Amino acid sequence: MREYSVFDIMGPVMIGPSSSHTAGAARLAKIAREIVEEDISEVEFVLYESFARTYRGHGTDKALVAGILGFDPDDEKLPHSFEIARQQGIKFKFTESDEESPHPNTVKMIITGKSGQKNSILGCSIGGGNVLLKEINGIEVEFTGEYETLITNHIDRPGIVANVTKIFADYKINIAFMRVYRHSKGDKAIMVIESDQKIPDVAKETIKNIDGILNAIIINPM
Repeated sequence: MREYSVFDIMGPVMIGPSSSHTAGAARLAKIAREIVEEDISEVEFVLYESFARTYRGHGTDKALVAGILGFDPDDEKLPHSFEIARQQGIKFKFTESDEESPHPNTVKMIITGKSGQKNSILGCSIGGGNVLLKEINGIEVEFTGEYETLITNHIDRPGIVANVTKIFADYKINIAFMRVYRHSKGDKAIMVIESDQKIPDVAKETIKNIDGILNAIIINPM
């Protein structure tokens, strides 16, 4: 039997009319901001199904921009996110898609950093302010942002997963969930590890120095 939290029953603390369309949207965009790991210059929000039909009326647009700015769903500045983004020189636009999506409340965020690097992150707002990340740069993933999460971008070759999990063991970090995703054998891959404890920066830096690891980031619980 599933155990329900107060968050599940009462919903999130938030600014806006809808937990799915506002709180969830802000959380998705905030996670995307952490994945990018650099100052952002431009974002295209591609909206699907219910998000595409109702994003203006439900404040999804302002919530998404607020998340890109790093605001939480309950931040009082959320209704003013457009003005704040423009003041910071962040360009943004919304595109409505008629393509199929994994969930009615789905958004793809195509983010351009100050360096010119582009990242594409797709996620779903699944109700009650909860979210599910489904794709990073064309590679299918699945994580919720509810746990301390390590995401690595690495070369798909033997030994890398074992080296990373050994570092978790060395620092006595318990792994709650772990998944590895790839396009094809020997290509670039993404590893997602959700942990029960905080992952110290020293562990992340040690992981980044493993031969074959291209990058490692930590997403704090949201």
